[in-house]
Amino acid sequence: MALTKDQKKAQVADIRDAIKKTKSLAFMKYRGLSVSDIDDLRGKMLEKNARMKVAKKTLFNIAAKEEGYPEVSDEAFGNEPIAFVFSFEDEISGAKVAFEFGKKNDAVEIVGGVVDGKLLSKEDAVEFAKMLSKEELLSKFAAMLRAPLGNFASMCGSPLGAFARAVNEVAKNKES
Repeated sequence: MALTKDQKKAQVADIRDAIKKTKSLAFMKYRGLSVSDIDDLRGKMLEKNARMKVAKKTLFNIAAKEEGYPEVSDEAFGNEPIAFVFSFEDEISGAKVAFEFGKKNDAVEIVGGVVDGKLLSKEDAVEFAKMLSKEELLSKFAAMLRAPLGNFASMCGSPLGAFARAVNEVAKNKES
């Protein structure tokens, strides 16, 4: 069923609003997903403060042009329907969810993206989605900071512990 002019305007306004708020955008193929899989994917995206929007490519390009985003050619999108994944909290979250979901379901495939106003090719978008998230990077950094301190503490404790055990043995020997 064709969209009315008012429905198209509403979709363009919705896409524009999402573009204004997003930190990055990924383009994803989704043909072949069941309704329950789409609901599952959308739920996972909401957990990471990302949103998946299915819209006509021409409507997306109209909204993107109005917001100063680069226009995406039909070659980048291909002939299949495309879902647009908006990441609101951090740049990687939405693309990462789509990439991880695509590992388990062949119907989902990242085909491109936009980060900092620059258009990403399929290969670049996939590499971007593979990057560690902010939380993962912070936890690795904290572990890297903690490891030398733990090693230092055990090194300091080791000679003192050996000395204490030796003194204890000497005291036992004198008692007997």
